[in-house]
Amino acid sequence: MGNIVFCGVAPHPPILLPEVGGSESQKVTATFRAMEEFARRLAESGPEVIVIISPHGSVFRDGVALNGSEILAGDLRKFRADLEFEYNNDTDLVGEIITQAGAHGIVTVEIDDALAEEYGVSTKLDHGVLVPMYFLDKAGIDLPMVSVSMGMLPFEELYAFGAAVSKAADVQDKKVALIASGDMSHRLTSDAPAGYSPQGEPFDREIVKLLKNKDFKGIINIDRNMAEEAGECGLRTIIMMLGAVDGEAVGAEVLSYEGPFGVGYMVAALIPAGSPTDSLLEQIFNERKEKVETRKAGESLLVALARRALEAYVRDGRKVSPDTKENPELQENAGVFVSLKKHGQLRGCIGTILPTTPNIGSEIVNNAISAGTGDPRFNPVKPDELEHLVYSVDVLKAPEHIESLDQLDVERYGVIVRSGRRSGLLLPNLEGIDTVEEQVAIARQKAGIGSNEPVQLERFEVIRYH
Repeated sequence: MGNIVFCGVAPHPPILLPEVGGSESQKVTATFRAMEEFARRLAESGPEVIVIISPHGSVFRDGVALNGSEILAGDLRKFRADLEFEYNNDTDLVGEIITQAGAHGIVTVEIDDALAEEYGVSTKLDHGVLVPMYFLDKAGIDLPMVSVSMGMLPFEELYAFGAAVSKAADVQDKKVALIASGDMSHRLTSDAPAGYSPQGEPFDREIVKLLKNKDFKGIINIDRNMAEEAGECGLRTIIMMLGAVDGEAVGAEVLSYEGPFGVGYMVAALIPAGSPTDSLLEQIFNERKEKVETRKAGESLLVALARRALEAYVRDGRKVSPDTKENPELQENAGVFVSLKKHGQLRGCIGTILPTTPNIGSEIVNNAISAGTGDPRFNPVKPDELEHLVYSVDVLKAPEHIESLDQLDVERYGVIVRSGRRSGLLLPNLEGIDTVEEQVAIARQKAGIGSNEPVQLERFEVIRYH
């Protein structure tokens, strides 16, 4: 049996606490009672350290942050409650987690006061930590803590981080209770904080079912679009927690679920059973690798050229020459956009509205290199990232002037907005952009054009290659 003695999912709405919510707290009595039981079970498991993962700390796109302050402190004054919290930080365990995460290739950063100032973040504990800890304090649990901020890494890396926590606990020979702080969908009802989505309730129902059935792979592979639409803040912390019991049988119980304020609150407890089971860690990484190879094998001519161009440039500093004689598709003249994604997140996008080279082939080569090395929003692509990139190539038809938004269609047309020498462009059929109003607003923002400034509008069609 390993040194992870308890895992659990804890919601963190401040309104759950009577000191914050007053009479409104009575609407979440089921969650309050479940958290009291949660704390009782955690205490009974006999931990020596609490590790808690919050989605509301110093969240980074490409790594995981751990709080490095000697004393971990915070309060709920911004929620008008006179509640203060203070804990000793197990800095030895912090260091060991960082070491073990590094062995899995996961970037971590220890945030102390000096680094927090440099990044413009805070080392104060956030409500994602403090609300669950309220119940541990109430139960008389007084233990050192490690505070982890959720990372926006791929799910496989998040799961591997949990495995690193488990290994660190073994190396340090410390009994650890790991808490995944997170709420479910924030879009259950029309008056929910993030508005309503029809995907909110199905997402919550699916997570509750998968956790009850101990289908951890199902959680890792849950539909990403559904999760995005649901507006959750707990999925990634749950996956990080699950990695800590990889290869070990557990008993799992959902102690409560409710959503009275349009936000789903789930309380769950997982107790390691002390017997081995199949590990998912190697399996999920192998499956990801297989998906990459399958995708590469099915790439179109234009996308394959974009990949070859960026890989040759990043690895060897070499600019490839497109074979336009043998490939008529590459001989035309057109503007081209090359987009890169890494694990579902944008990694670079550069393009030309009108052609700047003799043919599409050369346009693709130039823009693929620029998307990977010259997009000012991102650092240049590194060689070890190349195998994880997904490419798309958009070949633009000539733009045409339009008079009103009525002549736009977010799925069919891209848009160009112009005001004087400023212009902004947005491609069509982009994930998460559902209305022409959103499309134009983002194009304005990209150009630095105010929402009330008059603009000229153009639309264009694209042929998208994958």
